[in-house]
Amino acid sequence: MKNTKIAAKCKIAYAFVIGLSLLIATAAEDPYIFYEWHVTYGTISPMGVQQQGILINKMFPGPEIRSVTNDNLIINVFNELDEPFLISWAGIQNRKNSFQDGVCGTTCPIPPGKNYTYALQVKDQIGSFYYFPSLGFHKAAGGFGGIRISSRPMIPVPFPPPADDYTVLIGDWYKTDHKALRAQLDNGGKLPPPDGILINGLSSGATLNIQPGNTYRLRISNVGLQNSLNFRIQNHEMTLVEVEGTHTLQNVYSSLDVHVGQSYSVLITANQPSKDYYIVVSSRLTPTVLTTTGVLHYSNSAEPVSGPIPAAPVPMSWSFNQARTIRTNLTASGPRPNPQGTYHYGMVNVTRTIKLVSSVGQIEGKQRYSVNSASFTPSDTPLKLADYFKIDGVYKPGSISDQPPYAPTFPVTSVLQADYKAFVEIVFENSEDIVQSWHFNGHSFFVVGMELGKWRPGRRKVYNLNDAVSRCTIQVYPRSWTAIYVGLDNVGMWNLRSELWERQYLGQQLYVRVYTNSTSLRDEYQIPTNALLCGRASGAHKELLLSGFEN
Repeated sequence: MKNTKIAAKCKIAYAFVIGLSLLIATAAEDPYIFYEWHVTYGTISPMGVQQQGILINKMFPGPEIRSVTNDNLIINVFNELDEPFLISWAGIQNRKNSFQDGVCGTTCPIPPGKNYTYALQVKDQIGSFYYFPSLGFHKAAGGFGGIRISSRPMIPVPFPPPADDYTVLIGDWYKTDHKALRAQLDNGGKLPPPDGILINGLSSGATLNIQPGNTYRLRISNVGLQNSLNFRIQNHEMTLVEVEGTHTLQNVYSSLDVHVGQSYSVLITANQPSKDYYIVVSSRLTPTVLTTTGVLHYSNSAEPVSGPIPAAPVPMSWSFNQARTIRTNLTASGPRPNPQGTYHYGMVNVTRTIKLVSSVGQIEGKQRYSVNSASFTPSDTPLKLADYFKIDGVYKPGSISDQPPYAPTFPVTSVLQADYKAFVEIVFENSEDIVQSWHFNGHSFFVVGMELGKWRPGRRKVYNLNDAVSRCTIQVYPRSWTAIYVGLDNVGMWNLRSELWERQYLGQQLYVRVYTNSTSLRDEYQIPTNALLCGRASGAHKELLLSGFEN
């Protein structure tokens, strides 16, 4: 892997013609980090059974991306699989650049035997995130890894520097190869419950090494497919400090619920007698509880792990109450030196309310999942390319309703049209007996409320309009609702999806087209000159890539 950081001055000129004018935009002089990734199959045995995994540079999980606010990440991905492949970047906002988002609605897949170079900038971001393969149920085979974005040296962080910083990827896992799982879904079936849980790719034996007296940061991400998970360490408390790019109130927890797709940073201190302690991860609010363990190893330990494995909290009310305590630290700096509480989201007028209700149904006798009765069907052409090349018939803006029609499930390439800089309220309502989890690409949002029952306008009186946490992935508890406020300040085509991967694969997702008629680079970058073309865009003339972006 090439991982070379160039601190020299760098300027990128984006030039294009609009009418008779030539406009040039120059990016800030921010460092570049270069990666070269080779994506291959490989035999892995995370649960003691050999199966086909997806490796990056022969690693499972894949290599970690370490960056600093505003760094430019140049990642050259070589697809050495036998089928198309894409990587997406959970939580990386790709400001003004949804072309790089790495999902089927924005980016053409990398064909087998080919490569594509992503150019990302972690603009005005800090925090803990991860990447994952977005196509073909590949996520069930691996291809995921951690992303950390550190604060710039001049920006204060609201806790002392830890002795070390560990990425902890947790997630449920199937022993079955991803192609067999995918075929089961393609044939109209459902998946059984997962077989187990992994910690950093291991079902047992994952170890974190610590020195007595020191404090450590753990960046915990649930990269699994289906289950909410509870994370805890025997005899050790955890201080929450960051959630998906937001510094939080520093509450202390003995265990932490991490729902599918979510990321948290906690601090732990090696303040216990020198021995080994259990790290425990177990499924939450599931009929059968899956559990796996790792080891927190003191450097001078003279005793292996012992004693009973610490139990997880049982009632859903415990998880509900914990979620309500996760709030923004208003006095801490974020990516910039101004305090996170400077932006008073509770004083901004909401211009639109969108209510999204998930449901289960069938289409032509096959299992499907939907949002507002619309079950997403991928088009043969990325929606963003259809916009750029003005290709009719790929999708219809407004093809999914703002409000649930409570109609039978129907197939459609679901696109919600929204105005740039609108400030909207989105309510997720869950009438089922499972915990759902939702992610919105390209944006962070304020989690203003979550309650049991069905949402109605009068429930706004319980909203937190002061210090709600800003994040990009949120859970919706069984037979409950969750409300968010989001400023649509990022022009582009953005995926809003269920993080329960069977449901995402079978239609529980949509795209939000954040639209402006401006052609200024202040609002959106032009299409990358190395963009892959496919579907109905495959015959487009390459010179159009230099002709300027028009919506």
